[in-house]
Amino acid sequence: MPDYSSAYSAALRSFLDRYDRMSTAAAHQVITSYSTSFSLATRLLSSQIREDIRNLYAMVRIADEIVDGTVEAAGLSHAECVQMLDEYERAVLDAPHCRFHVDPVLHAYAQSARRCSFDPAHVEAFFASMRRDLTQSTYDAGSFDSYVYGSAEVIGLLCLSAFLVDNPVGGSERERLESGARSLGAAFQKVNFLRDLAEDSDVLGRTYFPGLERESLTEARKDELIADIRADLAQASSVMGYLPVSARAGVLAAANLFAELTDRIDALPAQELTRRRVSVPPHVKARIIVTSLASTPRLKAGRP
Repeated sequence: MPDYSSAYSAALRSFLDRYDRMSTAAAHQVITSYSTSFSLATRLLSSQIREDIRNLYAMVRIADEIVDGTVEAAGLSHAECVQMLDEYERAVLDAPHCRFHVDPVLHAYAQSARRCSFDPAHVEAFFASMRRDLTQSTYDAGSFDSYVYGSAEVIGLLCLSAFLVDNPVGGSERERLESGARSLGAAFQKVNFLRDLAEDSDVLGRTYFPGLERESLTEARKDELIADIRADLAQASSVMGYLPVSARAGVLAAANLFAELTDRIDALPAQELTRRRVSVPPHVKARIIVTSLASTPRLKAGRP
């Protein structure tokens, strides 16, 4: 007799597989809609790592939208924004424990969270920084470092978990890579703070760099911030050769794209930064992607 129960189980598995693919595709649309730079860089990652990084990005982007004005534009009150962020954090933390989610982005994120064993403490730190965006508008040195850790450095650490899931390392090598991941995340965040000075101040009412009002950006202060960003990029660059081959080109491309942004910011007068957002033209992005791919084999490899 035919094994109908086996056929039924196979059919159900095919339904779930199809839903998995749809959710992943939906999550990938998020990164292409919001960040051409990161979307381009992820194309140089191996297919599985690319999927995991894009799924992670989608979750992070949704949280950003809650705190960066989109929910407010939809007519919700500040209290409702706070409640929505709290609910989303709980959903994200619980997501890996459930095999099905009605939210495709959350479903896709959960797949990657299980596969990569994302550290819940890193997720909690991220949401703590997002929560600051709803309650805090200026920062001192200590709170700035804490914000950057939660909003960017832990994202670097979560990405590293995706890079290393099939290439585990430990001890000093893991510490070296974690230091580089945190530095790269910090550099990305600080670059975005500089290029978004006008929008953060005028639209969102936020000033991230300690003691820096939009109108008070001097050449000396800009030089100081640029030097700090370049130090972070240099620290990240020093350990890229220790990344698995499957991740090196994509990480190098992202770093090079932000290095280009840093150079363009450096080339502008300080007050010009307070009036417009710096970007990298598409043809320059394409050149950086090609150059990064070509130069990856010349990175000093610390591991296979």
